[in-house]
Amino acid sequence: QVQLVESGGGSVQAGGSLRLSCAAFGYISSSACMGWFRQAPGKGREGVAVIMYDGSTNYADSVKGRFTISQDNAKNTLYLQMNSLKPEDTAMYYCAADGLYFDCMTRVQAPGSFSYWGQGTQVTVSS
Repeated sequence: QVQLVESGGGSVQAGGSLRLSCAAFGYISSSACMGWFRQAPGKGREGVAVIMYDGSTNYADSVKGRFTISQDNAKNTLYLQMNSLKPEDTAMYYCAADGLYFDCMTRVQAPGSFSYWGQGTQVTVSS
């Protein structure tokens, strides 16, 4: 059983920064595909960024150049550094993982393809 626990959310003014963390407990394949997704009130879950075991990354167009996904395999932790935050970034942010790495880069658009999810951490950006 895999458990993902997010932290680091909070309230920040536009232009500010936050770093989200996702600690993974239990066995996850060393070739896993992992990602961050978000869901704003009244909207569907959308992809933010994904990362593959070899360090390859892909981002949603809306966050390119502002957000950076990274992982520390020794600590079994996934990160999302968010800079230049905008009010439209306000959402619940979720960490996700899947043991199968195939098509990982395209799965930023496919939240349903991930097997494991965290409980979410709220990010609120005020103008």
